[in-house]
Amino acid sequence: MRTCLTNVRIVLSDEVLDDASLLIEDDAIAAINPVATCGAKPIDLNGKLLIPGMIDLHCDAIEKEIEPRPGALFPMNFAVAQIDKRNAMAGITTPFHAISFAHEELGVRNNDIASQVVQSIHAYQPYALVDNRVHCRYEITDPTGLPILLDLLAEKYIHLVSLMDHTPGQGQFKDLQAYQNYISRTYKKSATEAEAMANNKIQNAEGAKSRIETLISKALHQNVSVASHDDDTPERVQTMANMGVQLSEFPINLETAKTAKAAGMFTIFGAPNILRGQSQSGSIKAIEAVHHQVASCLCSDYAPGTLLAAVFRLLEISELNLPQAIALVTHNPAQALELSDRGEIAVAKRADLLAVEVVNGLPQVTITWVAGKIVYHCGF
Repeated sequence: MRTCLTNVRIVLSDEVLDDASLLIEDDAIAAINPVATCGAKPIDLNGKLLIPGMIDLHCDAIEKEIEPRPGALFPMNFAVAQIDKRNAMAGITTPFHAISFAHEELGVRNNDIASQVVQSIHAYQPYALVDNRVHCRYEITDPTGLPILLDLLAEKYIHLVSLMDHTPGQGQFKDLQAYQNYISRTYKKSATEAEAMANNKIQNAEGAKSRIETLISKALHQNVSVASHDDDTPERVQTMANMGVQLSEFPINLETAKTAKAAGMFTIFGAPNILRGQSQSGSIKAIEAVHHQVASCLCSDYAPGTLLAAVFRLLEISELNLPQAIALVTHNPAQALELSDRGEIAVAKRADLLAVEVVNGLPQVTITWVAGKIVYHCGF
């Protein structure tokens, strides 16, 4: 199969090529501005932008596909098929679905359900539009989650692991009141019930260090990267880095983000934070991290559609040019997880590509290619 995309603006790693063309052969990029295109199917993109398919290292939107309302659960295969289509539409060609293993929490953040979700993602992949991957989030105060995660690692169902600690008094929840407010708002629990959940986390903190060390060791042995979540101090970041953790998700403040970068870690911030102009938990504004050059990657967090929109928003509110902004959702995430076959438009890379146009002031994906195949096409 050969396809030649013509009349297109191609975003490379360091420049934008106007009125360019690109040749796809089978699943890979064969040439940029090819000399010979004999036998290739032509597609005129009418001046649209061509960018790499986006790589989303953290998104838990699949939870809302499974449980759109508290207690109302859809079948797993149905939910996985829906989020697959949503990512194709959003231009996310390699999504890492963030699945929480936190047995004392509620809804889908339950070890039994979380394990089913992971297995359902794996089972659906032969039929999927995009390259769905699994990001397992481990609540370190839950002793029951570790054996399940070790089994999933052995089955090679996990592509990224992150370490979470939602105990009140650190990280995302500065104090008990912040934790109670979140639990009450999200799970409709009383203050008494939320306090009991917090106390249980504190009690289960014993043994967490040993569990963390075991999980990190097993993950790295299988070449699965490990991230820390909601790092709130330079000391915590350094401890994680010394244990082999390579990524820092949503560092709480600028000092911590700077320490993570200095330690050689990739930092991840939320695209919704860029669009909204603030963190929902009162942490650092993502634009601050961009201004201080300590934001390695953007992720969609809980809303796939925000990823492309945030990139274009950065062109208005930051010093980044288009290739630099695009790199936050393509090249940089690929580097973070050593996905050497994707993340940029270059010869021999996977033909994961997006045709983008601005519609009513918003960037919109009009065509998504995954490994050279059109998986989404729309017109406005």
